[in-house]
Amino acid sequence: MDIHITLHGRRDLTGQIYGQLRAGIIEGRLAANARLPSTRDLAAQLGVSRKTTLDVFERLIAEGFLRTRAGDGTFVAEGLTRLPSARAEPVSARARATGIWRQMPERMAMPMPPAHETLDCDFRGGVTDKSLFPYDAWRRCLNQALRTQARAGGGVAGYRDPGGEQALRLGIARYLAFSRAVVCNWQDVIVTQGAQQALDLLARVTIQPGDVVAVEEPGYPPARALFAALGARIAHVPVDDEGIVVTKIPRNTRLVYVTPSHQFPLGMPMSLDRRVELLEWAAKRGAVIVEDDYDGEFRFEGRPVESLKSLDRAGLVAYVGTFSKTLFPDLRIGYVVPPATLSGPLWNAKQICDWHSCMLTQSALGAFMLDGEYAKHLRRMHKAYAERRALLIERLRGELAPWFEPLPATAGIHLVARLTGTLREDEVVAAARVLSVGLYGIRAFYAGEPAQQGVLLGYGGTNAASIERGTTRLAALMPTLMPTLSR
Repeated sequence: MDIHITLHGRRDLTGQIYGQLRAGIIEGRLAANARLPSTRDLAAQLGVSRKTTLDVFERLIAEGFLRTRAGDGTFVAEGLTRLPSARAEPVSARARATGIWRQMPERMAMPMPPAHETLDCDFRGGVTDKSLFPYDAWRRCLNQALRTQARAGGGVAGYRDPGGEQALRLGIARYLAFSRAVVCNWQDVIVTQGAQQALDLLARVTIQPGDVVAVEEPGYPPARALFAALGARIAHVPVDDEGIVVTKIPRNTRLVYVTPSHQFPLGMPMSLDRRVELLEWAAKRGAVIVEDDYDGEFRFEGRPVESLKSLDRAGLVAYVGTFSKTLFPDLRIGYVVPPATLSGPLWNAKQICDWHSCMLTQSALGAFMLDGEYAKHLRRMHKAYAERRALLIERLRGELAPWFEPLPATAGIHLVARLTGTLREDEVVAAARVLSVGLYGIRAFYAGEPAQQGVLLGYGGTNAASIERGTTRLAALMPTLMPTLSR
């Protein structure tokens, strides 16, 4: 490998090379067991004599920074702790973040477990079960996409349509027409890097600093953070059993962000009457409605409720979807079907932002959808998630009933359970973590004081055995936290 070493003049070459290699090892830029170039190659790379590099290596070996294996080469020694650099980087008074980025509150982030933590049962929301993914079918689609990519363009690599690959956009348009009654042409679909980028693009082309954006309270923290980062004034509008309370939306609101299929995080769907009321309100004021259908594919009770987009007659609803909840989040593919008047500006904004998303992944996913594999996968996942959901609700309404009250949720891959009595979610979450059970309080989803104490229970990434194990531990734990309610 090449090592970046800068030589200043021709004096004390051995000392200059030695100092930079030693600093690289101490600071962790040269990791333990990393192979170094031979003394001959390093000498040629730096334009010095081989004796100079030999002297450097011998000194570092003698000091324990390097080790050799006969006939194999020279490596960075193990066991060296990563020490701070002797010279601290000066703090610049000018290189500072501006505005919201200096003030972004931590609660705008989604509650997540520490990266190093491994739990026996993790009820984290928003994650899916990759063990059920049809990797063989996906591999065939990737290979097909590779062959197509190799044949395309006459051997010339070029930039592609910012809106996305036609096959994927066609697959999305067909899927939405069939499953969500969203009638659109493939040209109406813009592929994005997940739903978050779709929200970012919509906000960039519809709001200016100082505009009012209405969001649900409680609601999705990354959306709140995004709109605030672009200078919007956030109006936190309460929700009730039918969804967002339209009468509480400020009259001068420019954009309304809602999750009508499965309100995030509480879970209730927006009623048809409330959907019509919201559409009428937006039409009177010319406000844009962003409909985030983040996991509406998994519906377990009742008939499907019409999407806002399918009811829109004024051309004000932008429909946002994602494959993060149906496939997996690291795929980083979402999409938006905007009002016709926003299609051109969004296309331009996507081109300015990153030109286009990964074309190989798009082509593979397009084939995955058009070949019917996506629909088959959804059916399998729906069955698996329905069983997990039923088991979780059974345990919550059974031995955990004195302490947890599940809120009605007809769709999605998580539900919220209200805590009874005087239980506090932070105490329950902390106590469960000691037992290697991951619970997540709903406090983070409120901008103000929460109206209730509760926990979010995701079942997308945990199987039935894990749910049994986790709820059994909770049943043993809860009487110790609230003895008066124990059976």
